[in-house]
Amino acid sequence: MSEIKPMTEILKDAPSNWGKWGADDEVGALNYLTSEEVMRGIRSVRSGRVFTLQRMIGDPKGDPVWPGRSPAVRIQVLDESDWDEGGSAPEFPGGLHYADDKIEAFLQGSTQYDALGHVWYDGKIYNGFDADTTRGGLEKASIMPIAERGVVGRGILLDIARWRGKDSLDPAETFTYEDLLACAKDQGVEIEKRDILLIRTNFLARFFEMGDAFYENFCEPGLAYSPELVRWFQEMEIPNLATDTIANEVTFDPTTGVALPLHCALMRNLGVTLTEICDLEAIAADCAEDGQYAFMYAAAPLKVAKAAGTPVNPLAIK
Repeated sequence: MSEIKPMTEILKDAPSNWGKWGADDEVGALNYLTSEEVMRGIRSVRSGRVFTLQRMIGDPKGDPVWPGRSPAVRIQVLDESDWDEGGSAPEFPGGLHYADDKIEAFLQGSTQYDALGHVWYDGKIYNGFDADTTRGGLEKASIMPIAERGVVGRGILLDIARWRGKDSLDPAETFTYEDLLACAKDQGVEIEKRDILLIRTNFLARFFEMGDAFYENFCEPGLAYSPELVRWFQEMEIPNLATDTIANEVTFDPTTGVALPLHCALMRNLGVTLTEICDLEAIAADCAEDGQYAFMYAAAPLKVAKAAGTPVNPLAIK
């Protein structure tokens, strides 16, 4: 492969939504999710069946996280042993005892939403805010505006793994927006403007099978950057991309060699919100059984001041 070009050059002609919703906007393409879009999502509900899409924090089998991050650790603070003889537990009138615990975790170490200021290049985050606003915590485009707003609309599952006849996609396996359209057609559903896209690869099944070996030569499967794909996202006014992988896209672009260009082209430039590490297995099996791949999607990441992302337990309601 030839010398890797800087992101600025690779995306020099990429479309941008900066300023589209005003100079102070911090939620980007979520602005497309108007009250009418909420009602469109509600109209997609047929049976009222609810699916939760968060992976468990502190899974005994391990938590898949981005390389360099450590999995969450749950710490027991109080339990019945603290009231044993000589224990230091507090005493309450009436004899109440209780359990208490905490976790130490990366805020983006589980199913989570990225803030629009999470990644950047060329010294600017989403909407042209200066990257210096990230020092000591995000002063602009943090998770807070997204968390306060919430995300509700029509979701559509695109089961790429099942469509390709695989239990899970392979490392570095890619697909395009044309594949998304073809998958939807074969599923009997149409991707509509302003749909929230949920893409299943089942790649993280390999983490639970392989353990630490999962991270050797790490390169997840996913969407690959192309100018056509980015323009399609802009034209379709896609507000939110959610996947069951750690980082939503193929880790290293097979053409340019750069890491995570879609984080830059979609999130930093278009303001598309990214949701990662979703558990799509139960809803995928249900969609395959009843043929209903569109549903109401609702999510609200945790409100943490100045955070670059926080955990979430999204809901899909069929």
